[in-house]
Amino acid sequence: MAENNECTHDCSTCSQNCSSRENSAPTYDAPHKDSHIKHVIGVVSGKGGVGKSIVTSMLATAMRRRDYDVAILDADITGPSIPKAFGAKGDILSTGDGLLPLETKTGIKMISVNLLLEDETRPVVWRGPVIAGTVKQFWTDVVWGDVDYMFIDCPPGTGDVPLTVFQSIKLDGIVIVTTPQELVSMIVKKAVNMAALMNIPVIGLVENMSYVKCPDCGKEIHVFGQSKAEEVCAEYNIPFLGRLPMDPALSALCDKGIIELMENDYIDPVADAVCKL
Repeated sequence: MAENNECTHDCSTCSQNCSSRENSAPTYDAPHKDSHIKHVIGVVSGKGGVGKSIVTSMLATAMRRRDYDVAILDADITGPSIPKAFGAKGDILSTGDGLLPLETKTGIKMISVNLLLEDETRPVVWRGPVIAGTVKQFWTDVVWGDVDYMFIDCPPGTGDVPLTVFQSIKLDGIVIVTTPQELVSMIVKKAVNMAALMNIPVIGLVENMSYVKCPDCGKEIHVFGQSKAEEVCAEYNIPFLGRLPMDPALSALCDKGIIELMENDYIDPVADAVCKL
């Protein structure tokens, strides 16, 4: 690729794979000095509406049940939904040296722009650089304390914010969320290729909304057609972590803000893969 004559020499805001990037090791922002975070996992998708936030919520809940110290950084600034799933409300307090994350009923720490707004329905109408800067501040200015696993709920796509997360925060890997449609399979490939470009390991792919189970006979009905996930995983040599059903009971828990009361093992294969890190 040709060199960009207008290079700003700030790789944190650029996706070009130029010689300047190739000849230098990646530099990441350090978390707050009082934060001790062992593993950071990004939960990503190539497009919106695939259930990335519910996967993040379920995964955090499952890891907390395994007695790990867990945190969620909600990087989906314009469409935050993590606090709603956990019923998290309250003021984000400042110590004068940083912000304190809110804790859920089971002790999951979280930060989200919705926790900073007086009205959670108020739209966040910010330009890309401001949004990206907010995500950075969630990493550098929040006093996370001791965390075994932090999950970052990334916004969909491969734009400013996912790029900021990939370049500013040292990720141990990403979990890609998809749905069965053929279109989404194509979008998944973009996410896989972006991870490869940024040298970030792919922990695996989980397919959401794979089927709905008939309450009478138990038959699995594939609403969106047959899955292509395993084919995509085989093509890119990444692990396939399983399928999640469309479960009205699980949706109801999210709507009520009590996802931590879920009584299923859908997400366990993904949690197992994360534990193997």
